[in-house]
Amino acid sequence: MSKQRKLIRNTPEEEAAIARGIAADPDTFEPTDEQFAQMKRRGGRPKLANPKVAVTVRYDADIVEQFKASGEGWQTRMNNALREWLTTHHA
Repeated sequence: MSKQRKLIRNTPEEEAAIARGIAADPDTFEPTDEQFAQMKRRGGRPKLANPKVAVTVRYDADIVEQFKASGEGWQTRMNNALREWLTTHHA
């Protein structure tokens, strides 16, 4: 059974020393409440029109080795090979 750790908070004196250090640093930017309210939150990467789907499949080792041997981007090339196959074969 593990013992739960206690959170040790800074004393008011320590907090004041930290605040002084921040204020003294010329590279530090502290936005005002108004500036902070105006900041836009970014949503990360834009949504794709056709997002990829995560699946688990099993391929023969020699097939995977061939694609991996072709270097970085092998998964994209494997996807493209399957897409090309679909153009000549109907599901």
